[in-house]
Amino acid sequence: MRNVISGLIISFLLLTNANSAELKVAGNFTKNVKHVAIEKAYFESINANYNPMDVIGIKAPDALRLLKAGTFDVMSVQIGMASRDEPLFEGIDLIGVSTDMAKLKKAVDSYRDVFDQRLQEKFNAKVMTLWPFGPQMFYCNAKINGVDDLKGLKIRSFTPSMSAMLEYFGATPVTLGFSDVYPALQKGVVSCGVTSPTSSNTGKWMEVTTHFMPLSVSGAVQGHFMNLNTWNKMSSSEQAKLEKGFKKLENDLWDLANTVNDDAMRCIVGEEPCEKHTKYNLKRVTLSDADTAKVKEAALKVVLPTWKKTCNSVDKNCTDTWNKTVGKVAGMTIK
Repeated sequence: MRNVISGLIISFLLLTNANSAELKVAGNFTKNVKHVAIEKAYFESINANYNPMDVIGIKAPDALRLLKAGTFDVMSVQIGMASRDEPLFEGIDLIGVSTDMAKLKKAVDSYRDVFDQRLQEKFNAKVMTLWPFGPQMFYCNAKINGVDDLKGLKIRSFTPSMSAMLEYFGATPVTLGFSDVYPALQKGVVSCGVTSPTSSNTGKWMEVTTHFMPLSVSGAVQGHFMNLNTWNKMSSSEQAKLEKGFKKLENDLWDLANTVNDDAMRCIVGEEPCEKHTKYNLKRVTLSDADTAKVKEAALKVVLPTWKKTCNSVDKNCTDTWNKTVGKVAGMTIK
């Protein structure tokens, strides 16, 4: 029934905009309040027809297929979820490789052209922005004191490489979209979720969790992509204007990742100053050097080898390309 409803909504959007010059935009999910506010303001400034994906019944893993089909002109894409359609995309933010925002920015910049070329070839779309939600950390309703306590727990995953890391830790990964995590935590379907501090706070995960482990494993890179048919119909001056606007949008979203997550982390555990998020009182897990070392260990032992096998099966040059880009700036090599 949900698929039928989604199909009807998409058909309605296509019909109502068939004769319109407005861009049809499927944006981020409404629970990502701060991110939606930024992108909505931009798209409204260019008179685009903007709707968050969950409002119109779109699932994150379907984004690239809908974009390729021309259902929307622009989509906000959760790359980790969409990478199941193209494993090369996950190389931009493999779990355990870029564990802080400075490292991630270098990785994204090094991989942007590779990513864009594949997106154009396979999905008839163009990269307009690439940006992160922020450091991906753990929120649990089970008592944990470190990475070793994740063993035996069911934990939300949203990328294949994250699932590989969780299995290495002895946990069971459960693939869930962001909007599905709160009820899954509430009902005991999973014991932990992984997302950024600001996303967890605005998504109210603190209402259904008790422990916060500030162990960053990635940045959850997202992007805004445009259908190439739409792009190619524009004049060079229109394209230049859009590129300038999207660049500002990308910078604003990077700034959000770099500035608000520290405040969110304080608010999650009830510390001051807490200025931009709801205050809660979760127990903060104190990380040991061994905990952080296990993330890199997992990356080297299972994440990179697993991704190598998957990506090279569809592109024999995949890991060679990664080694020359992300691997080079991260100081890692897939052998």
